[in-house]
Amino acid sequence: MQDSDFWKNKNSADETIKEMGDIQNVLDKYLKAQKMVEELVKNSEEINEDEYYKTEKIIKELEIKKLFKNEFDSGNAIVSIYAGAGGQDAADWVHMLYLMYEKYSQKKDWKISVIDSAQESGEARTGRTSLKNITFEIKGNYAYGYLKKESGVHRLVRVSPFSAQGLRHTSFALVEVLPEIKESSLKINPADLKVEFYRSSGPGGQNVNKVETAVRIVHLPTGLSASSQVERSQSQNRDKAMKILEAKLIQLMEKERVKEIEKIKTKVKPEWGSQIRSYVLNPYKLVKDHRTEHETTQIDKVIEGGDLDGFIESELTADNI
Repeated sequence: MQDSDFWKNKNSADETIKEMGDIQNVLDKYLKAQKMVEELVKNSEEINEDEYYKTEKIIKELEIKKLFKNEFDSGNAIVSIYAGAGGQDAADWVHMLYLMYEKYSQKKDWKISVIDSAQESGEARTGRTSLKNITFEIKGNYAYGYLKKESGVHRLVRVSPFSAQGLRHTSFALVEVLPEIKESSLKINPADLKVEFYRSSGPGGQNVNKVETAVRIVHLPTGLSASSQVERSQSQNRDKAMKILEAKLIQLMEKERVKEIEKIKTKVKPEWGSQIRSYVLNPYKLVKDHRTEHETTQIDKVIEGGDLDGFIESELTADNI
C-alpha cells in the first residue's frame, strides 16, 4: 500500500483492501474464539450456557468460511424471487420470502436494497403486499457464499388469507441467487440483446418517474432477462441490468460446464416436485430442506425472524462431507 503505483488502479486497490479486511476479520474472530474456549476450559465446573453457544457460533462461522472456495463467495449477492404456481398466494409468498431474507441480512449486518420489482394486481382487501417478482442486492462479506445454496423452488403450505372459505393452499416461488460481477470477460453479441425501457414504479404501481428510466434487457438466445429501476438515469439502470444478465449467463455456464451460450437452457420451474425446501404452516408446522433433511418446527423464527443459519450451514457442509 505504500507503493506509489498501488493507488493507480482504484478497483484493484479497493479489492486488495477488502481482502485484507476479510483476513483481519477472520483473524479477529479466531482470536476471540480462542480466548472464549480458554475461559470455558478455565471455568469448566460452572459452564455458562450462553457463553458456550456464543463460542460454538463463532467456531461454526470460521468452519463455514473454510468452505468458501469459489472466486465470488466473499462478495455481494443479487437475489431474485419469482412467483410460481399459486396465483395471489404465490405473489404473497414472494413478499414473505423477501422479508425473510431481509431479516437474515440484518442479522449478518449486511445491507439490502431493491433493484427491481413488479407488484401483483388484484386482491387489495387484505392489505397484504403481493409481488410477481423482486430483485434485490445484498452487500456484505461472504453474502454470495452464504446465500448461493438458497437458489431453487421454495414451497409454502398454509390456510390461504385470500380464501373466503379458509381453504389450505400450496404456493411456489423460485429463488435465484447470483454473484455480483464487477468485471467480466464474457463477450455478448449486441445483436443478441433486446433492450426495453419503461417507467420506474413505486409501491402500489404508483409512478415515481415521469420518464422511462427503468431498463429491461433480454438475452434472445437463452431467454434470460434482467431489469433495473433503482437508479436515476437510464444509462445507470442499463449498466446494472447488464451486470445482472452477465452474472446469470456466467453462473449457468459454470453449472452446465459449457463454453457456448447457445447450449444454455433454463430447466427449473417453480412447481410441484422441484422444491428444495417446504414451509408448512397447516395442518402442522414444519420447515424442511429436501436436500439435507434439515428441519425445524419453529417456523415463525424462520419466516418472520430470518433464522436460516441451520439450513444454510447444513447445505454448505453437505457438499464438503
